[in-house]
Amino acid sequence: MPNNDKQPRRHDLRNIAIIAHVDHGKTTLLDAMLRQTGFFHDKAGEERICIMDSNDLERERGITILSKNTSVKYGDTTIHIVDTPGHADFGSEVERVLRMVDGVLLLVDALDGPMPQTRFVLKKSLTLGLKPIVVINKIDRLNCDPHAVLDKVFALFMELGATDGQLDFPIVYACGRDGWATMDAKVKGSDLKPLFETIIKHVQGPLQKDSEPLRMLVTMLDYSSYTGRIGIGRIFQGTVAAGQQVSLASPVSAARTRKVMQVVGFSGLLQVQRASARSGDIVALAGLEGIEVGDTVSATDSPGFLPGLEIEPPTLSMGFFANDGPFSGRDGKFVTITQLRDRLLREQESNVGLKVVAIPGESGFKVSGRGELHLSILIETMRREGYELCVSKMVVITHEENGVTVEPVEYLVLDSPAQFQGPIMESLGMRGAQMKDMVVCDDGRVRFEYIISSRALIGFKSEFMTMTRGAGLMHHSFHGFMPEGNFQPPKRNGVFIAKETGKTASYALNSLQDHGAMFVGPAQDVYMGQVVGENSRGNDLVVNPCKEKKQSNMRSSTADMSIVLTPPRDLTLEQAIEYVEEDEFVEITPHYLRLRKKVLDHSLRKRGDKEFI
Repeated sequence: MPNNDKQPRRHDLRNIAIIAHVDHGKTTLLDAMLRQTGFFHDKAGEERICIMDSNDLERERGITILSKNTSVKYGDTTIHIVDTPGHADFGSEVERVLRMVDGVLLLVDALDGPMPQTRFVLKKSLTLGLKPIVVINKIDRLNCDPHAVLDKVFALFMELGATDGQLDFPIVYACGRDGWATMDAKVKGSDLKPLFETIIKHVQGPLQKDSEPLRMLVTMLDYSSYTGRIGIGRIFQGTVAAGQQVSLASPVSAARTRKVMQVVGFSGLLQVQRASARSGDIVALAGLEGIEVGDTVSATDSPGFLPGLEIEPPTLSMGFFANDGPFSGRDGKFVTITQLRDRLLREQESNVGLKVVAIPGESGFKVSGRGELHLSILIETMRREGYELCVSKMVVITHEENGVTVEPVEYLVLDSPAQFQGPIMESLGMRGAQMKDMVVCDDGRVRFEYIISSRALIGFKSEFMTMTRGAGLMHHSFHGFMPEGNFQPPKRNGVFIAKETGKTASYALNSLQDHGAMFVGPAQDVYMGQVVGENSRGNDLVVNPCKEKKQSNMRSSTADMSIVLTPPRDLTLEQAIEYVEEDEFVEITPHYLRLRKKVLDHSLRKRGDKEFI
């Protein structure tokens, strides 16, 4: 291979990515960088929000879901920055972004230290030969120990097989929220100048290969109703201009010729139309019909392709179906199977971690993703867009390796108060998890590290949060594949199934709540086959939550008049998805979440343990 150190490089450009664990401050730090380089200004009295988290779900959950491109100007140097997701379920975004950059800022929380996603993204960047700049963020947190965290980061580098050059990483201490950085943890900074200087000094500029044939690797997709598909990526060599004829090719597809309608660059938060772009630039090319992630845009007189992108396979799947319940169409704008299909296929065009396949013989689709959060974000996004749909129970995807069935496993890290240590270990032991480490912290908390199958992890989050009374923290990331274990998920209690369609009555709910927990309150519309509560026993019960008290001319007793109902259990989308069994659906509309049986008519359900009350 040629020695890249001897080839000329651009001194006016740096391409970097910000990677870290979820909620360690990537987007907040990038906002501060934008503000201090003049692209964004705070206004008096305005609430400070993360301007890079433009998606409503991102702002609500405080996480980054989609990669964002921006650039800032520091002196004579343009620093192109990509803010990446920090959750393992969106790891396919991280993998693609790392192919576009020459360096990374590895953010680590000064109190939490390296976490599962830190391990995940660091391993990816080290494998690609990138040299990270370690940023110990949030050093203003109470009881933080930046130097102890730095020791853990170094140990993690060693464990992941970093080279000597990668181990000699520069260190910057920062407080992204307040917008300052320093090279000495004991000295508070005033601005982010130390961080900018470190980036320019330690991240190499891209190779200058303007005279060579065009090669651009497409790592992200966007869509415009005016220009069609838009390919976003880095130009590794050559130049490209608007109106130019180019060739599209990949290791798995034949070359085809297209015309570039627009060349779009990134400046601050804006997309800026450009006449042309050169080697090292990260740009968007519009008008390339049929372009896919992993395609190479090359010169027509010298077509070729760059090494393809390796995207880790999906680990979970679930069925997506049109809502065929009695209340279909009451709440949403998009209810047909055709509208559902078009939306899923459109999502698949830009979300490469997602796979959509039609289910033979059924009017539904098998949707596979990288994890529970990945799929629930898609469902919630569709829900807010006005879609009605039903989804089935999540299923772990297994495959054969050397004649052995293997299943995905996760690296799980838990942090909880010490008094819950026993129940946590007991629960994970029953789920077949393997403990890797346990550390008792000085503040009375315990950190656990486990290897656990994705199948055993389904439903554990709700149990863990209940067990720790909301005081526990849970993080997990994809670890690999292992031979399928013999774990059998614990059997859920039975459910109450509505016998008829109507409005719920307080009189009926009052008697039902003595036998279990209710999912509905009084005066709510329900339909036959809807799951309205959880039985305290293991069998399903067909009940009538709409039953009114019989009227008579006898005076009611005081006990009959004072009905006190326990508030219903309000399930979140993630909890509902974890809760349903194989014969049930979660019905999702813009304003309602309902659980229901797949077969609504109880006389048609072939179940031998039915009782009627």
